[in-house]
Amino acid sequence: MEKRWNIKDNGNHQTVSELQSALNVDRIIASLLFQRNITSFEEAKSFFRPDLNALHDPFLMKDMDKAIDRIEKAIRTNEKILIFGDYDVDGTTSVATVYSFFKKFYNNIGFYIPDRYKEGYGISFKGIDHAKENNYSLIIALDCGIKAIDKIDYANEKGIDFIICDHHLPGDSLPKALAVLDPKRNDCPYPYKELPGCGIGFKLIQAYSIKNNIDPKNYLEYLDLVATSIAADIVPITGENRILAYFGVEKLNSNPRPGIKAIIDSNQITKELTITSLVFIIGPRINAAGRLEHGSKSVELLISENLTDALEIAKSINNTNTQRKDIDMGTTSEAHLMLENDPMTPFKKSTVLFNEGWHKGVVGIVASRLIEKYYKPTIILTESDGKATGSARSVKEFDVYAAIEQCSDLLEQFGGHKFAAGLTMKKENVSAFREKFEKIVSGSITAEQCIPRVDIDIEIELQEINDKTLRILKQFAPHGPENMTPLFVAKNVIDTGWGKVVGTNHLKLDLFQSKNPNVRFPAIAYDKGDFLSFFQRKIPIDIVFKIQENDFRGSVTTQLVIEEIRVS
Repeated sequence: MEKRWNIKDNGNHQTVSELQSALNVDRIIASLLFQRNITSFEEAKSFFRPDLNALHDPFLMKDMDKAIDRIEKAIRTNEKILIFGDYDVDGTTSVATVYSFFKKFYNNIGFYIPDRYKEGYGISFKGIDHAKENNYSLIIALDCGIKAIDKIDYANEKGIDFIICDHHLPGDSLPKALAVLDPKRNDCPYPYKELPGCGIGFKLIQAYSIKNNIDPKNYLEYLDLVATSIAADIVPITGENRILAYFGVEKLNSNPRPGIKAIIDSNQITKELTITSLVFIIGPRINAAGRLEHGSKSVELLISENLTDALEIAKSINNTNTQRKDIDMGTTSEAHLMLENDPMTPFKKSTVLFNEGWHKGVVGIVASRLIEKYYKPTIILTESDGKATGSARSVKEFDVYAAIEQCSDLLEQFGGHKFAAGLTMKKENVSAFREKFEKIVSGSITAEQCIPRVDIDIEIELQEINDKTLRILKQFAPHGPENMTPLFVAKNVIDTGWGKVVGTNHLKLDLFQSKNPNVRFPAIAYDKGDFLSFFQRKIPIDIVFKIQENDFRGSVTTQLVIEEIRVS
């Protein structure tokens, strides 16, 4: 598939030059910092040396004082407290964090995760009824609730108080909860707006600890769960999130809680964990229970206090994840076949597929997989409770939520954001929806938006790569949104002649540029064996790549990991 190479604007050259001098770094490092809005020595120091003392005062968050006062009252009068959260990674890590913290010194506490299929996302009437039947008078809702106006009214009628800890955008009005913690409230002065749900839960226990003179280690021990939520929820790794992720990943590698260690051990993970491994290894396994079974199993894993119990749960969750992958791949294959058998597929700007038998827990994953091949705004629907329901995913620059909103007359409900959404409609509306959605997308998507874009940080010469640059590049981690692993482009590179295909279809190369043939770097290009002939013929090639250390049998070398290739 053709891709657009977009080399970022490296901005004000004077500022970059001043940054070089102030930090005594090369233009590569200075440019990368500038792209991350770091323009001074102090900002660079904060970036490279994260400090827990730089975490914001949790009482800056609107309603935090009310929330803590209400929790203190509940504990003082021995009320039953219910910790309520969503069934995904952010929700289950949030519940595990807040429940485990308070459980240390207060026993009259429980947790509740809604059933994905019987209750759906967020606070549910069934969950409130469960609280009432079991005499819970205070519910702390995590990673959900900011738009649950009718649910909170229902709880108020039943005499149940709510503390909402959410990070999603509020609607026009807030629910009438006792306290609503959400930095995205228009009236919330909290300085950092991008915390995940688990991050809001963390600020809650931090605030309680400060107010009650509890040793900080009692809330800092949950940073591994916070880092897992930051990774899985794909929030920006900037500001406070960067500090939390940095120390959370550090804890994951030095002293993970039994539940996380059980996932590590049961999957024989030996390499150091990074944000990437949280996204692709740890996160999907925590998610698996909520997709196919029940999210409460993931909470049970994360709150386990001994490794033996945790390993049993992890084994079960691994089996569920394997089952999820089988269902995912089977559904993806069926979806590909539907598109290949439709003669109109090449002419459409969108993809909308409906199959009553598909599993609701994997439709979002399948939508993402189809985009990898066809690169179109995609909606995958299945049947649930007699209606067509599913998930939408979008390409990099197209607002799929806005397109769905224009089809609202055909929908029962929908929600989400620019690049991902959920929707439900009557089954008889699917055909009309497919036609209207295609009309809206084809009328608004641009030709450029239909071509995948590769965002490249900076063009460099291979001779600019040195030990000092590499040492500083390693300190850019942890990587994630708004601080992705730097991508470089080098032009007119040539292979020494020893290039070959290894493994299934991977290129192993030894590259240099003609202007400086003595500077050579080993390179690997996964699944790019088809380009071997170009390198064998010494045709100058442009490459997009990451720089990494390759540790092979104790020998550490610098290696280029090639992402994209094109003839110069």
